[in-house]
Parts: sequence; C-alpha cells; structure tokens
Amino acid sequence: MVRFVGIGGSLRADAHSYQALHVAAERLRSLGAEVEVIDLRSLNLPFCRGGQDEYLDYPDVARLRQTVKQADGMILSTPEYHGSLSGVLKNALDLLSFEQLSDKVTGLISVLGGQSNSNALNDLRVIMRWVHAWVIPEQVAIGQAWSAFDPNGQLRDEKLSERFDQFARSLVENTCKLRGVSVASAQDVLVAQAGVLTTGSTNTDSTNNGNKEGTATSTRS
Repeated sequence: MVRFVGIGGSLRADAHSYQALHVAAERLRSLGAEVEVIDLRSLNLPFCRGGQDEYLDYPDVARLRQTVKQADGMILSTPEYHGSLSGVLKNALDLLSFEQLSDKVTGLISVLGGQSNSNALNDLRVIMRWVHAWVIPEQVAIGQAWSAFDPNGQLRDEKLSERFDQFARSLVENTCKLRGVSVASAQDVLVAQAGVLTTGSTNTDSTNNGNKEGTATSTRS
C-alpha cells in the first residue's frame, strides 16, 4: 500500500492549514492510500542547528525523521506568512536531510487570509527540489481561508473540492510510478471508485430525476 505523511505548518489551534491537510488526507485514503498526519503543534522540536546533529535531547526529532523516511510521499500544508512558507514548517524541513526527503513524491498546499497566490508554494518547490524530492504539478492555494470551510471542516466551494480530488489522484498515481508501488493496484482502486460513483449516480437518476450533489473546500492559515 502506498504510504503518505502529511505535515502542517502552523501552531494555531484552529489552523486552516490543518483543515486543508485533513481534507487532502481523506481524499488520499479514499483512493486506498495510507496517510499519517504529523502535528507539529504536539511535537517538541528545537531550532535547527544544521549538520547531522542527532538532537538526543529532543526525541521528537527522531520520531519526525523516522516517520518521513518510511513514507512514499508527502503532503506539505502551510499558511503564507510575509509572502512565504511558515517558519515552523521550514524549521521542520531543516531538521530533515536527504536521507529522509530524497525521492519523496510531494504535494503542496497553501492557505492565505487574503487573495490566493503561489508565493509560498513556489518557495516550497525550490526547497523540495533542492533535497531531490519530486513535487507534483498539481497544487492547491486557498485564499480567504477564513470562509473556505464549514463548521465541520468541509469545503464550501465545489470547484475547490474538485481541485483536491485532482490533487489526490495525481499524488497517488505519480507516487506509484516514481516509487515503484504497484500501479495496477492504484488503478484498481480508481476503477472501483468510479464504478461506485457510476452506480450511485444511476440509482439517483432513476429515483430523484437526476439531481446531483456538490462538494466544497477551504483553509485558514
């Protein structure tokens, strides 16, 4: 089974970046992937001192490194602060090395209080390319994140929800190809899911005159 680790880049209790991360994680799980979310708010991590320091006084560093190393791919979700990624996410990445990050297939998400842009996403692409990770072309930027989610953490906007579907599908398919996981098994999940959707829509058409349901999406920094 293809395995992902998700890391959120905020220390806020009600962080929209984590809401977006959990939406992405659920979409990946629906495609048959295993996802573990690392909550930096619950870890005791030091400021990076560089080099290959073992940080023996901080056991959460070893936990972070081991969890990332065992994953096939990553999801990085960050608020945009002063036009770039958050310091807490950058520090977490600095605590990792090529040993954990090289060849990881990575998907990127950013959330903003204002209009969406790709500043933080572009900076993350540079960082992940530098450590020899593979970043998928699809990315998600959520502007005005304060209005993007409903009280249950679900996306309000249907087009944004569809973008998360595309994001998750691309991340699974590219991870299977680049990491040597069975592509057939991933395709089987997609085909099976499509079959369920087709059956469901057929039943709905026959009983409800073809009414369709939508989905929504959003995030906060």
